Amino acid sequence: MPNKKYKIAVIQLNLNDVAENNLKKCVSWVRDAASQGAEVISLPELYSSHYFCQSEDVDNFALAEPLYSTSFIAFSALAKELGVVIIVPFFEKRMAGIYHNSAYIIDTDGSEAGLYRKMHIPDDPHFYEKFYFTPGDLGFKTIPTKKGKVGTLICWDQWYPEAARLTALQGAEVLFYPTAIGWHPQEKEQYGENQHGAWMSVMKGHAVANGVYVAAANRIGLEQYLPDTAGIQFWGSSFIAGPQGEILAQASHDKEEILIAEVDLDLQENVRQNWPFFRDRRIDAFGDITKRAID
Repeated sequence: MPNKKYKIAVIQLNLNDVAENNLKKCVSWVRDAASQGAEVISLPELYSSHYFCQSEDVDNFALAEPLYSTSFIAFSALAKELGVVIIVPFFEKRMAGIYHNSAYIIDTDGSEAGLYRKMHIPDDPHFYEKFYFTPGDLGFKTIPTKKGKVGTLICWDQWYPEAARLTALQGAEVLFYPTAIGWHPQEKEQYGENQHGAWMSVMKGHAVANGVYVAAANRIGLEQYLPDTAGIQFWGSSFIAGPQGEILAQASHDKEEILIAEVDLDLQENVRQNWPFFRDRRIDAFGDITKRAID
């Protein structure tokens, strides 16, 4: 029988350190989350390093790792030991010249339940991800695990209702969004409140429109590793929302934290019965959604 209730967690951390230290740190925080009852646990985007996409530098490709190497080995053993599902976002080296922004979904027995490769790749000032990452080619997927059915999207994916919809239509109970998003310090005073508000609003909208739980795991801290630049101030504010967009847990802007909330599948079903958005979709009229623009 499927679990009718299970606890999920997102971990919010400062990850402005070297890979070895970040790995040790994340292992410790996952242990803490599991000790508090979390059964499905997500780390932030690109957990193993500082956010290197602030510049276009070929030396940063050295931060990537092949599939099933360091990150998988460590978190596979940890998931099996603790009996939890762990979402591990990492910089994947697929082959020379092809790299992805990816996430393992590791099941409670340490096996790979699924792999997701980030589909939408941004190219903004100091978020130069197109230089590093090939767009994902695995599509949007719901991953069955021994705790529940989860969908994993990554950061820039969170702005796209199509990504949330296609994942939810496959049965996802929770949409996880490992994230690395923050303010340009020089813009924060003028634009910061609206930028952060839009980020929360769009994901809460995905929760409502699809009747799913949404969990965003962001990083914190000022990462100013390039000389003569202001860096990026990651805004934290990780959160978990319920299927009506209600905030079940929310983190601060500047503290390392674990957020835990319960997924209640009976509640989710009740919400979908009363707000039957899936039933009333006019799929016969949506064909143009696959066009870049309707000219």
